[in-house]
Amino acid sequence: MKSQLLPIAVDLDGTLLYTDTLHESAVHLLHHHPMQVLLLPIWLIKGKAYLKQKLSTYVTLNPATLPYNLQLVEWIKEKKALGHRIILCTAADSKNANSIATHLNIFDEVMSSDEKTNLAGEYKREALVQRFGEQGFIYAGNSNADLKVWKSAASAIVVNADKNLVKKSSELVEVDKVLPAQPITLKNWRRVFRVHQYLKNLLLFVPLATAHQFGNVEALSSLLLAFISFSLCASSVYITNDLMDLESDRQHLNKRFRPFAAGSVPISYGAILAPLSLITSFILALFVGSTFLLWLIAYYIVTVAYSLRLKRYAMVDCLTLAGLYTLRIIAGAAAVSIPLSFWLLGFSIFLFLSLAFVKRYAELQIQIAHNNTQAHGRGYLIEDAPLIQTLGVTSGYASALVLALYLQSEAVTILYNNPQVIWGSIPLILFWISWVWLKAHRGQMHDDPIVFALRDKSSLIVGAMFIAIFIIAKPWGS
Repeated sequence: MKSQLLPIAVDLDGTLLYTDTLHESAVHLLHHHPMQVLLLPIWLIKGKAYLKQKLSTYVTLNPATLPYNLQLVEWIKEKKALGHRIILCTAADSKNANSIATHLNIFDEVMSSDEKTNLAGEYKREALVQRFGEQGFIYAGNSNADLKVWKSAASAIVVNADKNLVKKSSELVEVDKVLPAQPITLKNWRRVFRVHQYLKNLLLFVPLATAHQFGNVEALSSLLLAFISFSLCASSVYITNDLMDLESDRQHLNKRFRPFAAGSVPISYGAILAPLSLITSFILALFVGSTFLLWLIAYYIVTVAYSLRLKRYAMVDCLTLAGLYTLRIIAGAAAVSIPLSFWLLGFSIFLFLSLAFVKRYAELQIQIAHNNTQAHGRGYLIEDAPLIQTLGVTSGYASALVLALYLQSEAVTILYNNPQVIWGSIPLILFWISWVWLKAHRGQMHDDPIVFALRDKSSLIVGAMFIAIFIIAKPWGS
């Protein structure tokens, strides 16, 4: 290096940030101005710089919530303290670049794209050389496009890049520091697809179980295919939801660690995986049957409506969630052509409505703990918590009442040898509903009650006892 105090130019997308502001802007546009998305190809024809400039007129990114490479930020602060001039040099639009620079307050200068010039690759190199001269600056970057810049740099800081890029850059310039890339782990992929949520889709098997047809191999095969199809469809929605909720998730105590929100998986991957998962899901559904496909499409439409709009409205969101749980049971019945019982649907809708209220109540408890006035992106205020609790407990007890009435019906004597044994399930349901709400009241509830139930020892014991009771009741033909 020519001098220990050369200016340091720092790239933004993928370097200072674990995300890309162009992709972030496109997702925000889809969320808040969906009709304008149709203009993206037209803007792109006029050049990437023009596209970025037009996006910035519709979208304002919140610099406070973006996922920063904190290790790099600390390193920049150390260099600034030593006397280095720090420049944010990025292909991002000037509006976003200046906003981020103002928020971080560590940059002495900002160089960014304008309506005519996309400040990337060769254009960035030329701008830095014109400003500081050949080998007159240190440059921190993360991509192959930055190799052109490193050719004219005094030294390189390679950030969030693989070993191959480190090798290429070292062949061009002295590498002062390497900040390795975050690996995309198996855990990241599980969280992208929300694999743990697939357990909800076991509800597809409920109609077959209640009809005592688990010995039907053909039906089981169809339901297995339906399960995979439903799970892929759900993953597509989860991915879309995570992309739409980036800013909201980043302000949530737990959701800020989701892969797209944290920047551990690129947004561009989600833009590919969401439609790919959905198409595969619909293809598999065709093999299950046309009626099942129609229910799957209905599930997708309602879920997307929930993600984009319905979840913002108080009460409507919980009723929609309860309906989506119940829709899984309906779809399972359609997959194997089993008529649905009024009792099953009644029990399901009340139980799932209670769980939906638990989810919202738990979220409000988190907001209360952090002295917030409302849940971000939701239609609830913190003072709504007691009402949500009352409605949730009432709904849960209503499901127990439906089950008790069912035990008085003729259907029970037709299906079971010892129907009186099933009365033991009533106190179990009452206990579990009370237990879940007690945990929620104490602030010990995961914001997803399904995840809580799978990790909670008491819930697992109750579930096992519940199943055992129906086995002891001896279904006819067993």
